[in-house]
Amino acid sequence: MGKEIKFSLLYRDMWQSSGKYVPTVEQLTEVAPAIIEMGCFARVETNGGGFEQINLLFGENPNRAVREWTKPFNEAGIQTHMLERGLNGIRMTPVPEDVRRLMFQVKKKQGTDIARSFDGLNDPRNLENSIRLAKEAGMISQAALSLTVSPIHTVEYYTTLADTLIEMGADEICVKDMAGVGRPASIGKIIKNIKAHHPQIPIQYHGHAGPGFQMASILEAAYAGAEYIDVGMEPLSWGTGHADLLAVQAMLKDAGFIVPDINMKAYMKVRSLTQKYMDDFLGYYIDPKNRMMNSLLIGPGLPGGMMGSLMADLESNLSSLNKWKLKNGQPELTQDDLLVKLFEEVTYVWPKVGYPPLVTPYSQYVKNLALMNVVQLEKGKERWSMIADNIWDMILGKTGKLPGEPSAGIVELAKQQGREFYTGNPQYLYPDQLDTFREEMKRKNWDVGPDEEELFELAMHPEQYRAYKSGDAKRSFEADLAKRKAEKAAQTAPAVAELTNGNGNGNGNGCQPKRLVVTIDNQEYVVNIAYPDETDNGTSQVTPVAAPAPAAPISQSPVASASASAGSLKEVISPLEGKFFLTKDSSETPLKVGDKVKKDDIIGYIESMKTYNAVAAEEGGTVSEICFANGDSVDEDDILIKMQ
Repeated sequence: MGKEIKFSLLYRDMWQSSGKYVPTVEQLTEVAPAIIEMGCFARVETNGGGFEQINLLFGENPNRAVREWTKPFNEAGIQTHMLERGLNGIRMTPVPEDVRRLMFQVKKKQGTDIARSFDGLNDPRNLENSIRLAKEAGMISQAALSLTVSPIHTVEYYTTLADTLIEMGADEICVKDMAGVGRPASIGKIIKNIKAHHPQIPIQYHGHAGPGFQMASILEAAYAGAEYIDVGMEPLSWGTGHADLLAVQAMLKDAGFIVPDINMKAYMKVRSLTQKYMDDFLGYYIDPKNRMMNSLLIGPGLPGGMMGSLMADLESNLSSLNKWKLKNGQPELTQDDLLVKLFEEVTYVWPKVGYPPLVTPYSQYVKNLALMNVVQLEKGKERWSMIADNIWDMILGKTGKLPGEPSAGIVELAKQQGREFYTGNPQYLYPDQLDTFREEMKRKNWDVGPDEEELFELAMHPEQYRAYKSGDAKRSFEADLAKRKAEKAAQTAPAVAELTNGNGNGNGNGCQPKRLVVTIDNQEYVVNIAYPDETDNGTSQVTPVAAPAPAAPISQSPVASASASAGSLKEVISPLEGKFFLTKDSSETPLKVGDKVKKDDIIGYIESMKTYNAVAAEEGGTVSEICFANGDSVDEDDILIKMQ
């Protein structure tokens, strides 16, 4: 009789690997019964990673979402699992130990059975706490090996890492092929070695379809002894997502494995509901290219989970870069031009920063560093002229030990900037903070919630939680969604909409409309359309006819100004497009009008592509105006502050 293989549905990761947002709690609880009725899942991935931060971004309480989403699976006897990032918890930056401890306690009480813990550097020191704290909270600890392909990341490397994590107390091992670039034969050897050393330890294989290896990798993993296989399903399988359940089940069944049957009526219902959610609003955040597989991904090794955000990043950076090129009389780039340049730069940058596995957040860091290099090179500047603080922390060892050594040039650059390398335990650099956040909640009269889950949310995602509580997050999301819907409507709106080119005569191009007025959610939008033969390359612009009231700035960082009374005015401009923040964490004091600034002082940060890029003053002065509120979107060359 063949070996039994069980399936885990990556319903959360399916969305994150395709686009920006995940379904609302109402949508999740609507689809859960049909997922259960399919009858083929032993496990479902329900939360963790960026999932809960994304809830906050569209104004939804993530704690309610997790509790209501896990409940039906708990009642049906289907295990639920979350993804957490070791030292970084469920965010992009390091988390104090007391917040990490509370995370596991909260997630267990909310109904999460298994903590899948990975460290982006595969540093066992960062995973040791995750294993211990998960087990103390009563969860199953599943430690992950973050797969990548480099001269350092060999079969022996991963076999030894698994041995270490199991000795630390891990109950299970996940072979996490987050980019789908793991070579099938090597994956089989890694799993076979782990099973030879630890036959009682369950192994779960997780991979992405993008580069094209995944079906072969799943078959090798099954032959080598993996008990669980992560799968996706239509309409969000393949592409930058995961292999489809139907294909995986048929393949393994043919190979002689015992696999569960699938209730196809329920399958079709889940498929239909998923498409409905895409049509509702989630599809507006899914780039069509993320629905395609692409073997170009083999070279840079970037993970499927970040490809959704990558295309959005490229779009905004391409727009900014092409504005500069037009201003300087240079030919514009296409998105494909920039994508190829980015992939080539990733392969150049990666070994020079010590081969960090390309998984969150380090895949973003390497990609961001490569993209900044490309942008600077396109502008005739030098590489490495913009390295965000988060990236420096990785290079310097403040988030864990790099698998390889940074290049001599990077080491010299750190020395020139007065930066010091760190070799101690990374957790020691991030002291406990829960008491500080408790005090904030008390001061603002906020409820800490059942099992202190609201306290946890504030401590884990401070800026996003504050924006959620103020309503800023929901207003910003709704405005962005309305804009996207208006743009989509403009592409399909009939010509009976308002038709004019400024003189009421069309544009001489088949009388195609130049200006449309469309109504989305009771809000009218004017859409100005240009066609491919016109100077703006066929892009359209959307302007509200009667725009909603602008979101109020976050209360602790208002726009402040003071008129200049004497002396020459000095300006600090934004070096790139993104969101402007006066501080990046609660330990910093925000700049205010009247403050004295010295040359090279940090005046704030531009958050772009999930990293905080410090902005320094090129000369000293006294702050006379702060031109943007905390969290405002800014373009490259926008004036951030003015000084006398």
